[in-house]
Amino acid sequence: MPRFLTMIRIEENTIDMEEAGPEFGERMGALFEEITKAGVMLDTAGLLPTSEGTRVTWSDGRISYTDGPFTETKEVVGGYSLSQCKDKAEALEWTRRFLELHPASWKVTAEVRQLDES
Repeated sequence: MPRFLTMIRIEENTIDMEEAGPEFGERMGALFEEITKAGVMLDTAGLLPTSEGTRVTWSDGRISYTDGPFTETKEVVGGYSLSQCKDKAEALEWTRRFLELHPASWKVTAEVRQLDES
C-alpha cells in the first residue's frame, strides 16, 4: 500500500490555541486513535515554532544557516503525518476529517504527497 506524507501548514503567529477550547485535544485524540486502529497512521507530530528552527541552504556552492523565526514566510509547516492508505482518495479523506476538527476561524492547509518508493 502506498504511503503519504501530509504536511500541515499554518500561519503560526495567528493561531490562538485557547480559541480551540479544551475539547479540541479530545477530538484530535479520538481521531488519532481511530486512524491508528484502522492501520493507517504510521507517525505524526507537531513541530516546535520556527523561532527554534534553523534553515540550511545550499546555494552557489556554499552552505548557509539562518536561525528562525522566519518572518519573511507567511505559512510554515507546523506538523506532519505519515500514513499508509489504499490510495490518495483515502489519504485525502483522513486529511479532510483532521482539518474539520480545527476552529473555523483558523487557516490550516494540508499538503498531501505520496512517497516515491519506486
